[in-house]
Amino acid sequence: MGDPRGSGSPVTPLLVACALGIEQVALRSGRGAPGPVRIRRTGMGPRAAEAAVARLLGGPDGLSDAAVIASGFCAGLAPGMHPGDLVVAEETRDADGTTPCTGTGVLVAALTRALPGRRVHTGPLTGSDHVVRGPERAALRAGGAIAVDMESAATLRTALCHGPRPVAAVRVVVDAPEHELVRIGTVRGGISAFRVLRAVLPAFYEWHRSLLLPRR
Repeated sequence: MGDPRGSGSPVTPLLVACALGIEQVALRSGRGAPGPVRIRRTGMGPRAAEAAVARLLGGPDGLSDAAVIASGFCAGLAPGMHPGDLVVAEETRDADGTTPCTGTGVLVAALTRALPGRRVHTGPLTGSDHVVRGPERAALRAGGAIAVDMESAATLRTALCHGPRPVAAVRVVVDAPEHELVRIGTVRGGISAFRVLRAVLPAFYEWHRSLLLPRR
């Protein structure tokens, strides 16, 4: 009998959760990846993410044991970040606690291969229930976070409430300290970030496959 790791795609599905329609368009219109990957929009904000993920993992669509990646755009907090940079969370944080992420190193390596020349930042990704600006960004950075978004922490925490599974968060910087977002609608002008988000799906599948297939 051959090595089961070479037998094809993992049976357990991968759920990629994003908040905005433009994020879903980018993820779905990019280069395809083999395997059972589902890209679902949760709506904006932590409460919407919690409700949507609970519904998806508890529903009849075969996602109850899915690995989960929270993806989409984020605000970079570290000086020198630029739109189109990638953020791979080592953990997500919000007022309800901290969620460690699975396989950060695997994701970084896969994204580096998929997007050569793009900067990949790793560290804590913090959650907020609103768009963060000015002094509030500096305070979050002082606490160690490298980026902020509104859904990742809620998505991963809710996923783990429905059973043990690999979870991760990968975001593309759409604004940063020197490139601050004025209003949410200007995300549509983030051409660089959109193009990067279109290219991440094969790396997600590589992460999924490497973590779920049997080890020797």
